[in-house]
Amino acid sequence: MPNRLFQGIIHQMRETIDRTIGVVDETGTVIACSDLGRVGEVRKGVVTAGVFGNSQVSVDSCVYRAFGSVVHPEYAVFVDGTDDLSRHFADIIAVALNQIKLNNDEKFDRANFIKNVILDNILPGDIYIKSRELRFNNDASRVVFLIRVTQQTDVSVYDVISNFFPDKSKDFVININEKDVALVKEVRPNVDAADLEKLARSICDTLSTEFYANAVAGIGTCVVGIKELARSFKEAQVALEVGKVFDTEKVIVSYDNLGIARLIYQLPTTLCEMFINEVFKRGSIDSLDQETLFTIQKFFENNLNVSETSRKLFVHRNTLVYRLEKIKKLTGLDLREFDDAIVFKVALMVNKYLDSSPVKY
Repeated sequence: MPNRLFQGIIHQMRETIDRTIGVVDETGTVIACSDLGRVGEVRKGVVTAGVFGNSQVSVDSCVYRAFGSVVHPEYAVFVDGTDDLSRHFADIIAVALNQIKLNNDEKFDRANFIKNVILDNILPGDIYIKSRELRFNNDASRVVFLIRVTQQTDVSVYDVISNFFPDKSKDFVININEKDVALVKEVRPNVDAADLEKLARSICDTLSTEFYANAVAGIGTCVVGIKELARSFKEAQVALEVGKVFDTEKVIVSYDNLGIARLIYQLPTTLCEMFINEVFKRGSIDSLDQETLFTIQKFFENNLNVSETSRKLFVHRNTLVYRLEKIKKLTGLDLREFDDAIVFKVALMVNKYLDSSPVKY
């Protein structure tokens, strides 16, 4: 990374400075130069002349100025010539490159620190200390988005999302694995959940329409404090996993909107199986055909309203009543009764959870 960073700056400076300038590493190898033909050249005299132990040294008709770590500089600027102007140029360029290097290192350290926080790879006691060193605002509200690519693609989703959020001091894009990319975004206090979903949808829509990469997004809750980011990340993970089971058609799944599905997902499978056996003790759920299940779904969608459901299904009211009676006969639950409807709804969700082959407890 420093090589490309330095080369970019040197390239911009070459029009301003009328002499060859460049950077060598501590082995004396030229890693950046206004004359590209010299990149890779090894200058053995640089090390023996003690360039990295002094502020400024003249070697082989060039002025060298070390920069980098205060204890042990890792790089040195060189400028052709040994006159006062060359010395002046060397000092100025060294200061500029050193500041750029510090800023770049800090950005990398901040992103790496955030990654360690959300993945629980850092001790809780070290989080506060490190966040102060990196000058994080610990009182800011932040939220974690987890964007998952659902099919193989040649596009670097990490690079695409990074370009969406250029402010690296507030927003951090983290590569989790080949499919998942986390976005840790600073947001205003009490941000509207609809705005977060709108942002997530914008990301997924852009990936789909412009880069042909289908993706889904999970959204954690807004948290205050760096330490709490791990919780928001886990919530975003849960949102994606629960959405994969209960809301297969949704592209954006927010942890706050999971409702009872979140509770079911966290139950031991043995308890879920016991519940299913108790609810459907008078008849197996497998005895309900697709037409009946579709009728049940529409009945729930229309708030247990018989007239409205029959209208939406384009069937006579008596036909719907007959189907509901059939369900009651098979399961012992009358969906026209609120309590029975709740039990049946939960049972359907539990059965769907078990069919998704969750990890056994």
